[in-house]
Amino acid sequence: MTDPKIEYNWEGTQWGMVVDVDRCIGCEACMIACRAENNIPVVGAEQNAMGRIMDWIHLERYYSGEYPNVTAQFVPMLCQQCGNAPCESVCPVFASVHTTDGLNAQVYNRCVGTRFCANNCPYHVRKFNYFPPTWQAPLEQQLNPDVTTRKSGVMEKCTFCVQRIRKAELGARMDGVNVSDGQLRPACVQSCPTQALIFGDLNDTKSAVSTYGRSHRAVRVLEDENTDPHVIYLRPEKLDHAF
Repeated sequence: MTDPKIEYNWEGTQWGMVVDVDRCIGCEACMIACRAENNIPVVGAEQNAMGRIMDWIHLERYYSGEYPNVTAQFVPMLCQQCGNAPCESVCPVFASVHTTDGLNAQVYNRCVGTRFCANNCPYHVRKFNYFPPTWQAPLEQQLNPDVTTRKSGVMEKCTFCVQRIRKAELGARMDGVNVSDGQLRPACVQSCPTQALIFGDLNDTKSAVSTYGRSHRAVRVLEDENTDPHVIYLRPEKLDHAF
């Protein structure tokens, strides 16, 4: 039972993420953790060569300098959970919808696979399921029961591990408390060995993501597209060129 004397607020939350480019070492632990947490199938080298990559998060690699003084830069790219998402306005069946807590949700059982959303996404982070998902033994034993396996013919993408968000919110509601800053972490954030990824409530002025979001290093990718992304990147300080 909820204690009526405790003041708590799970409404008005806007979930967001900060990516510190200087801390990213390109280890791809976030990609592996995302795969395991969200039941993302392995499509194989042939499908990857055809551009049918299924990863919900991938690393963009940039290089600066000239040989032999070349420096590599890694930029994790995932769904930006746009506040003004261009993918939502073009979906004819409202499979791409916005939640009250700032997530760009994908309703799989509504999706009819028009791929309009993928064409309208400037970040190219939406993936189309060309085939029924399969997992070779023993990989099927590590499937997450909290996440549905998507069928062929539907779009899918990063959800900020919404299953973890809802579990934490429901637990906090039952206990009559708030979800504390840093308590809730998507799989990619939890697995990052250098803490390059930070997750939290952008509306909480005391949260880590809100504090970093006010940094002089903070930038949003393709901000001039007016998509209002909820993923904030901290531009590199160790390199001379601009991010």
